[in-house]
Amino acid sequence: MEKLVIENSSYMVRQAKILRVEQLTEKEKLFELTLLSGQTLDHEPGQFIMVSLLGIGESPISIASAPNGNGSVELCVRAAGKVTTYLHTLREGDEINIRGPYGNGFPLRVLRGNDLLIIAGGLGIAPLRSLINYVIDNRRDFGKMHLLLGCKSPQDMLFKNDVERWIQRSDVHFACTIDRAAPDWAGNVGVITTLIPGVDIEPERTVAVVVGPPVMYHFVIKELLAKHIPENRIVMSFERHMKCGMGKCGRCQFQHLYCCKDGPVFFYDQIKNLSEAL
Repeated sequence: MEKLVIENSSYMVRQAKILRVEQLTEKEKLFELTLLSGQTLDHEPGQFIMVSLLGIGESPISIASAPNGNGSVELCVRAAGKVTTYLHTLREGDEINIRGPYGNGFPLRVLRGNDLLIIAGGLGIAPLRSLINYVIDNRRDFGKMHLLLGCKSPQDMLFKNDVERWIQRSDVHFACTIDRAAPDWAGNVGVITTLIPGVDIEPERTVAVVVGPPVMYHFVIKELLAKHIPENRIVMSFERHMKCGMGKCGRCQFQHLYCCKDGPVFFYDQIKNLSEAL
């Protein structure tokens, strides 16, 4: 009998070892993983993997690290469901199973040579961190970078060490806001859209990249269009009920598109007329 050979390794379940666990906030942890096979995931910024725990289940999680030469990847995980809550109990040296990477990443070929306006709301900074650090690692390939970050409170801010580094860089224009005033916060207070009008950009050479909770998109896009950024230069990333990661189960389908396969990254002009998308 002829042996079936699966050439695409993203369809295969692979074992990974946890190299490091870092508590980021009360609800989120950072996990650094490496494949036991010694292979690399060869992911692109913006892609995700399926994490499976034997006897528990499987969940899609965005890759939070830029591609690197050491073969490891980082995941920012919020304890919000059965799989992610159990994942929070694991420690350095434990092993898990993964599939992927899946989905379309951020369109690097479009982004190169352009100014970037990166807008992250809450946990949206996790997949965007992979893009931000990729741009910094390849800084000469990109124009100006404006980075806007919004979170509920200073205690909810993710990747504080990264944020400090981004603030210190002269080639990153960084601004942050929190939803509600806090005694230990001297910065901007208000929703993230309050930061957009004050950003000085050239619309025709700027690409906006937006990731955050669904409620944020409508208001952010309204502000971006008011800045005259073209619809085909607004990039968004979604994560909605992705189950298989391969466009087979239909759980993440909206009209003719599958979030896991056709996305999770889309251009605004692709999905603006799809009522299920926004």
